[in-house]
Amino acid sequence: MGAGDPAALALYVHWPFCKSKCPYCDFNSHVREAVEHETWAAALVAEVGRVARQTPGKTLTSIFFGGGTPSLMAPATVEAVIGAAARAWRFAPDIEITLEANPTSVEAGKLRDFAAAGVNRASLGVQSLAEGDLRFLGRQHSAAEALAAVEVARRTFPRVSFDLIYARPGQTVEGWLAELGQALAFGPDHLSVYQLTIEEGTAFHAAVRRGDWALPDEEVQDSLYEATQEALTAAGLPAYEVSNHARPGEESRHNLTYWRYGDYAGIGPGAHGRLSRADGTALATAAFRKPETWLDHVRTAGDGTETQHELDAATRLDEAAMMGLRLTEGVPVARLERIGGAPFHTLIAPRRLERLIAGGFLTLENGTLTATARGRAVLNTLLGELLA
Repeated sequence: MGAGDPAALALYVHWPFCKSKCPYCDFNSHVREAVEHETWAAALVAEVGRVARQTPGKTLTSIFFGGGTPSLMAPATVEAVIGAAARAWRFAPDIEITLEANPTSVEAGKLRDFAAAGVNRASLGVQSLAEGDLRFLGRQHSAAEALAAVEVARRTFPRVSFDLIYARPGQTVEGWLAELGQALAFGPDHLSVYQLTIEEGTAFHAAVRRGDWALPDEEVQDSLYEATQEALTAAGLPAYEVSNHARPGEESRHNLTYWRYGDYAGIGPGAHGRLSRADGTALATAAFRKPETWLDHVRTAGDGTETQHELDAATRLDEAAMMGLRLTEGVPVARLERIGGAPFHTLIAPRRLERLIAGGFLTLENGTLTATARGRAVLNTLLGELLA
């Protein structure tokens, strides 16, 4: 059963707490002096049960513990959530259960406990292997701790991924390639490689506005992107999505559910979900963002959902195209027609499509619409043109 199968479901579990707020992060993460783990475990388990009642007959293909910093969770909490999910849904034989972890020595020491709880894939937030840049990024681990954590994770889990951030101030192509080489020496099967962006409301946004520092210019950013693609492809980890590289078969099954526009449920503060219905409609859900508010609603009302609304066909079509074109495999025309409820040539203006194909940004072959490497490099602009 693959991502996008109508009987399949992915589950996202949001742990909102961090030791400190990274200056580039605009995720729903919060710093708290203390967390009552048993209380949070009970609330998350209750939410699993509630969502299960909304999704009868589904097969769970993946669970993803994201955050925040899920490696700050008590392993018993992770075990309780996985156990509740196993009682609520049928598990796919190859279910993928991922937990995001920071590679500090303390959190790396818990990896074996998470594996014993049922996690079978770790995603490590390494971000950099340069000491100065780790400090700049607000990370609490050293490069040595990161490398040690990757070693422990590879011995502990059958599948491991780690994240790196590039286009940092002052970064050169030569320096980045050396860092990538160091990462590739571990023989990873999956790497998520993100270009540093400045998000409104973050500490980095304020620093850039003050003129404290600046990102590399556009030409350098383009060179770093191209060097990344070439190096990782040569190492056997081609891009399967804009920022994600993997050996064939090692792609993140959970994230493929998003990009192939499959069903997913979200529990925990700020978590989102998208659930299809038998009549062809779909429901978008969003939980309360503030941890204390979410917890209070779960405990008193039995539901941490703040909003839910029906997605109309036009919105679902736009979302399916936006998500699918992030993938190198592209998006099947049949999927767009099923969601849009009409022939493809009536959903996207033919002249606009022809212009983008002629410009080398898109291909339309064998019933699949695909963004080329050139198109994925300017994906936001491309989508704006295509879906205008």
